[in-house]
Amino acid sequence: MQRLLLLLLLAAALPAQAALNILATVPEWGALAKEIGGDRVTVFTATTGLQDPHRIEAKPSLIARARRADLIIATGVELEVGWLPLLQRESGNSRIQTGQPGYFEAAAQVAMRDIPAVLDRAHGDVHAGGNPHIQTDPRNFLKIGEALAARLAQLDPAQAGAYQAAYRSFAERWQAALTRWQNRAAPLKGVAVLVQHDAFPYLNAWLGLKQVGVLEPKPGQEPSSAYLSEMLARQKAVPARMVLRPAYQYDAPSRWMAERAGIPAVTLAFTVGGTAEAADLFSLFDDTVERLLAALK
Repeated sequence: MQRLLLLLLLAAALPAQAALNILATVPEWGALAKEIGGDRVTVFTATTGLQDPHRIEAKPSLIARARRADLIIATGVELEVGWLPLLQRESGNSRIQTGQPGYFEAAAQVAMRDIPAVLDRAHGDVHAGGNPHIQTDPRNFLKIGEALAARLAQLDPAQAGAYQAAYRSFAERWQAALTRWQNRAAPLKGVAVLVQHDAFPYLNAWLGLKQVGVLEPKPGQEPSSAYLSEMLARQKAVPARMVLRPAYQYDAPSRWMAERAGIPAVTLAFTVGGTAEAADLFSLFDDTVERLLAALK
């Protein structure tokens, strides 16, 4: 009897086993899963804030992670098309295949921007479903978070109430942060910007930034010196106040333009971990707004 009591006490002292094993393709969805799942989930993120999520190698270590996953959280709309299907196929894990409850697509929860009228690879790396960089508009996290909480509850019914409560807590804090960010960012409305990669339509829509040019001649195509010179000439007629780039891109084109046009080059975190300051979802947008405001001064 004493031995049984001792075993029960030891079991109670051990940390609870996480119910769900989650593989997130990019840092923003890993961070959101932690906000909603808490200690009821374990989360592994396949990429970092300084990696181009379009171009990731499906390494054996990632395949092993996919094999053990109960849920994959992906952006979708072909952002991960070069590597995620391989992970799914090679994992042999039926739970995480497209169309199954263990596969969750964030982009399916929000209205997409820049959906191409014509699909033609001659136009560069275009995405048939629209621009995939939905994480740059914080308003999207409310719809995505609500749908993710419902999916977690579906996969783990015993903890459904906890997931819904965690989402409500997150949404309340997020709404307060949205009000703060939007008030703080009011001076950015109507500000003309250049972008190195056409990665910011959602950010532009949220803050009212006016995009007047892209340094890539086509999506994913590096600009030549001749093309950059053309963009510099346009800057005289349609002046931008700054040039933006995601932290994962090398900075040579935006730095070239900034030096010659006499405007700031702004590196935006783009996702959690893209800068030292963007340590979680809330500080990601704190940092984004502050960097843009600093460039106005």
